[in-house]
Amino acid sequence: MADERRTPLNAPVVAPESEEAALPARRPAEAPRDLLPAIEPERRLNDWGRSERVEGFMDRTLIEFFYRYWFRVEVEGIDNVPAESGALLVSNHAGALPPDAAMIAKAIRDEHPRPRPLYLTVEHFFKGFPGLSMLIPKIGGVAAHPANVHRLLYDERQLVLVFPEGRKGTEKLYRDRYRLRRFGRGGFVEAAMRAEAQLVPTCVVGAEEAMPVFGQVDILRRLTGLIYFPITPTFPWLGPLGMLGYLPAKFRIRFLEPIDTLALGGAEAAEDKALVQTLAQEIRAQIQENLHEMLAKRRSVWRG
Repeated sequence: MADERRTPLNAPVVAPESEEAALPARRPAEAPRDLLPAIEPERRLNDWGRSERVEGFMDRTLIEFFYRYWFRVEVEGIDNVPAESGALLVSNHAGALPPDAAMIAKAIRDEHPRPRPLYLTVEHFFKGFPGLSMLIPKIGGVAAHPANVHRLLYDERQLVLVFPEGRKGTEKLYRDRYRLRRFGRGGFVEAAMRAEAQLVPTCVVGAEEAMPVFGQVDILRRLTGLIYFPITPTFPWLGPLGMLGYLPAKFRIRFLEPIDTLALGGAEAAEDKALVQTLAQEIRAQIQENLHEMLAKRRSVWRG
């Protein structure tokens, strides 16, 4: 019987040992990132999208100008900001486009014995604006979500800044300046307790006069899609640039003694809603009392 494994030329057919042996040699697989064009090879971003390049440039230029020469910021109690552990800074908030967050972060970078980055919780509203939504994460803004706050405080031991007054604080009219709005339901206290982080009450004087709000136009708010449409000394008269038209009010920032949430029971105590609400109100009262004291000592809005 003829051998079926022979060619017409009567040559034996040698079967390959394996299918891989019959395939041509291939180049080692390359990582997808290696195939992408390097637009900014020296760029440095962290997991939150924070850019050292962008933040550093703004800190050396615009923020430095406002901090040193325009607002002439004076700081008290900077040593109350923890040098290592996670802490939640709780501050008053006001003005059409408040500069208080940038000034607090600058104070920690320049005045603290051990400078640390500061993260700011921001509303989801800003995602609807392409320019702001790209810039805010690069300078330390993080979406205001309990999971984000917990990771920053508990896992990464970072400093986080919150404004419990929220939108109610920035909508406040000039005639209601330095009258703190309600601090919500105490969610910031619960977040600090669950993360076993310290709470640092923070007081800011000057932001209310830097960009006072004289009125709100509800019709224009609905037409523009903004969260509010304020009337200020420069906005809307100067257009978008009017939102950066700050008056040269003298700034004072006071960091109060930190509150250790571990001493209050830590994560287990976070389930006690009465305790959470009570502590939130005590922090609000403490900030309000210190604001009154700072205002009583102030001789001039512009000279301090």
